[in-house]
Amino acid sequence: MSISNNNNNQQDSLFGDLEKTITINQLMGTAFSERDEQWRDQFLNHIDGANLKLGEPEVAISKDGFPYIQLQTVSTGESFQAFVIKNQLDTILEQGFGIAINAHLNQPDWIFSYGDLVNLKLNGSFYTDNKVFSDPKEYLGIDKDEKILVGQPSEEIFPNFLRRQIREFLQYSGIKNPKIMLIARNYTDEERASQDLVFNIIPAQFPSEKDFNTIMNTIQWFLPKHYSFFGVDELAIENGFQPL
Repeated sequence: MSISNNNNNQQDSLFGDLEKTITINQLMGTAFSERDEQWRDQFLNHIDGANLKLGEPEVAISKDGFPYIQLQTVSTGESFQAFVIKNQLDTILEQGFGIAINAHLNQPDWIFSYGDLVNLKLNGSFYTDNKVFSDPKEYLGIDKDEKILVGQPSEEIFPNFLRRQIREFLQYSGIKNPKIMLIARNYTDEERASQDLVFNIIPAQFPSEKDFNTIMNTIQWFLPKHYSFFGVDELAIENGFQPL
């Protein structure tokens, strides 16, 4: 597997921000034990625009079982072909990869899941702190007497490239007709209102609970970290699910 640069004819788009590159290189000199919240914020605010280079191999399956583009920070005076995350983001999202920063070292400097990159595309940052989605600790299903609104997620929440990745994964995993819906809870209370993505997936569809959990963990990898989701029997909610 390889990553192609779609911007070969646009020289100005090949290179990242020099200041961001310098900042990232300085941050790399900080020991892991000293990387505090300020370090984290600086890193996340600069890494997508900095000059990086592809590792060898360009794409590798990590211990978690997911594919990551191997990117490395660059040394001063080093000759390299620049790889800038924000310039290649659409290509990465189409191909279904996460990103590992300096995975060739004993400890990678950062791992971005596919969902982190989705969030970068949709919201301009890798992580979003908002309360639009439910707290997964509070809701893992739908109560019988619970009043909910049922609809479909918008392109702003669940864009086509994300829809395709999850659909193809679920079909590959044996879900012939994967479906989705978006539910709104406590919709009459502005303070408590929240939403969840729901898939037509239940443990009974799989040989074991471990297989079911693997499916759910993979969906989680594909989604931004603040998204909440779960699975229910598609017959449990009338006129709710639509094909993924």
